[in-house]
Amino acid sequence: MMSYVERSGLQVASVLADFAETQLLPGTGITVETFWSGYARLLQDLAPENAKLLRRREELQSQIDEWSKARKGGTFEAAEHRAFLEEIGYLAPKGAPFQIGTENIDPEIAEIAGPQLVVPVMNARYALNAANARWRSLYDALYGTDVLPGDAKGHAYDPKRGAQAQAWAAHFLDRAVPLVQGSHHAVTAYHRNGEALVAVIDETEVGFVQADAFVAFSETDKTANYVLKHNGLHIELVIDPTHPVGAASKSGLCDIVLESALTAIHDCEDSVAAVDAQDKVLAYRNWLGLMDGTLVERFEKGGRQVERRLEDDREMTRPDGSAITLKGRTVALVRNVGHLMTTDAVLVDGQDTPEGMLDAVFTVTAALHDRARSANTNSATGSVYVVKPKMHGPEEVALAEKLYAGVEDILGLPRNTVKLGVMDEERRTSANLVECMRQVKDRLVFINTGFLDRTGDEIHTAMQLGPVIPKEEMKSAPWLLAYEDGNVDAGLLTGLNGRGQIGKGMWAKPDDMAEMLEVKLGHPMSGANTAWVPSPTAATLHATHYHAVNVFDRMDEIKTRAAASLETLLKPPILQGRNLSEAEIRHGLDNNCQSILGYVVRWVDQGIGCSKVPDLNDVALMEDRATLRISSQILTNWLLHGIIQEDEIIDSLKRMAVKVDAQNADDTAYRAMAPAFDGPAFAAARDLILKGVEQPSGYTEPLLHAYRRKAKAMYGA
Repeated sequence: MMSYVERSGLQVASVLADFAETQLLPGTGITVETFWSGYARLLQDLAPENAKLLRRREELQSQIDEWSKARKGGTFEAAEHRAFLEEIGYLAPKGAPFQIGTENIDPEIAEIAGPQLVVPVMNARYALNAANARWRSLYDALYGTDVLPGDAKGHAYDPKRGAQAQAWAAHFLDRAVPLVQGSHHAVTAYHRNGEALVAVIDETEVGFVQADAFVAFSETDKTANYVLKHNGLHIELVIDPTHPVGAASKSGLCDIVLESALTAIHDCEDSVAAVDAQDKVLAYRNWLGLMDGTLVERFEKGGRQVERRLEDDREMTRPDGSAITLKGRTVALVRNVGHLMTTDAVLVDGQDTPEGMLDAVFTVTAALHDRARSANTNSATGSVYVVKPKMHGPEEVALAEKLYAGVEDILGLPRNTVKLGVMDEERRTSANLVECMRQVKDRLVFINTGFLDRTGDEIHTAMQLGPVIPKEEMKSAPWLLAYEDGNVDAGLLTGLNGRGQIGKGMWAKPDDMAEMLEVKLGHPMSGANTAWVPSPTAATLHATHYHAVNVFDRMDEIKTRAAASLETLLKPPILQGRNLSEAEIRHGLDNNCQSILGYVVRWVDQGIGCSKVPDLNDVALMEDRATLRISSQILTNWLLHGIIQEDEIIDSLKRMAVKVDAQNADDTAYRAMAPAFDGPAFAAARDLILKGVEQPSGYTEPLLHAYRRKAKAMYGA
């Protein structure tokens, strides 16, 4: 039973109040009274508006459902559909042209294109890995992945595998920082000559095509680190002839270190399972540790104890002899939850309060510690970076503007200190993206497509119109292509480039790096100056794409194309008379049931919000609530329209539960679902499908939270 204390008329969970008053607030200059009284006023002012906007979501969906039922089975008329959406206020009127006016933005967000990590903030180890992913070994990223053919031999260093990595990396250098003549393959030495870095080939000094690429160095008697810069990103040549790799290299080059992830989103939302005050405190405590620099994690790896801390900034020397500091960590953003969920961590008159408002005040307050630091700061400009997901339309983004302005007022921060990222992952936001951006035009630093959640909302919005196409076909559906292009178009139209990030979504196959290198080049080519990756290794490899493509030049090219079609964006992915084969239906049913169970069983029973989940073919995929939303909503839709029956769903869930149990057999913390099929995880998976029509916007959070709380009560988790 959760205990509460009274603060400024609020009932605050004791564990949350203790954290706020003994860890969060000390050192900020904000008193306990100021904090809680300010938050009480914020809730009084904005919680009713939050509730009103959620009711508006329901009203619009109800109107769309009735319109869809009347036209089920008929020919979809785009013009009629658009007129209807305008009539009910789903499509907002277009306002006058405007430009994004955000100021005081860190260059990693405004000026440099590069990878972005997304990690669950509740996992300190992952958070530290993401924070320290700024500088990573290219040799290691190649040596340990399928980018290179074959595998390393034995447990010790394999020189042949190492030679493969060195050859690949030398070819990369030839493209990113080419020499005036010759190849990096042939270099026998790198050294400084005055203020220039030169390579030696056949006893002849050779300069770099980009003479000013050399920006920093450090040297000892036997070692040297030379830093080059290309497309805004740094490349470090590590020279150490005493190292085994350096000793085998003609030039003594023992590694090439790439500036890899520039930014990292520490997630309080889709990739975590935070269902009560204790969970929220864990998330906030880790975020605080990132902001004040104290986060430490100790764990066992390879039979030994490891302690992981945050990396310091790197002090080096410029070619002219002056000092230079290179950031040692990624710039951290924090993703708060959206407007939907409430929490019993803080009550008003015994009622739950909006969880997103709790996230706002706690995460921004934690960032005050970063603003007070003089070294190893997260933001060199004193900004606080927050990503706000799952907003539906301009009115909800306007509420976010009021929310973060209100937090700034509580904390005495200048207006627009909080910089906001708007996730473009709901249909009404995509259709009105420019108007959504207008609401936060002086604090906006980020828009990002989220294919997975966006697909879930697409399915739920069109739920009553007819059966939707299979999941595998969604990526080539016309609406999706218009969605991806339209996001970039909106960013360029409003001048976000140069002031923020236009982002693309996650690579979901963390073990398939060769495929990622082939496919994810499309993200910088699309005009996106950042894209999500699932690991530091993936960030290093994806960084090579931003050396291959000058994204800001690519943006200039894209500005001349025709804007993405709104009519195409609004075309629902309905089968429209096409009959699926029995094999297609069986595959879709089993594939989605297995995906749902594989994710839900870890979420509900163990509180794991994001992990590698083996699919039906035992391929590990990164899964979070967004992927769950798609899988559950497709089966809900097929059930509604008679493509599958309830007994077939239960049968598939039971068969797939046996498979998921087997896939998790090596996990000592795992609780099997079969043969009883009576645990909270199995029940949650079942209800996500059978009760999917009534779930708000098709979101999975309400059911997941309810069943996770049951599991915690049952298992003491």
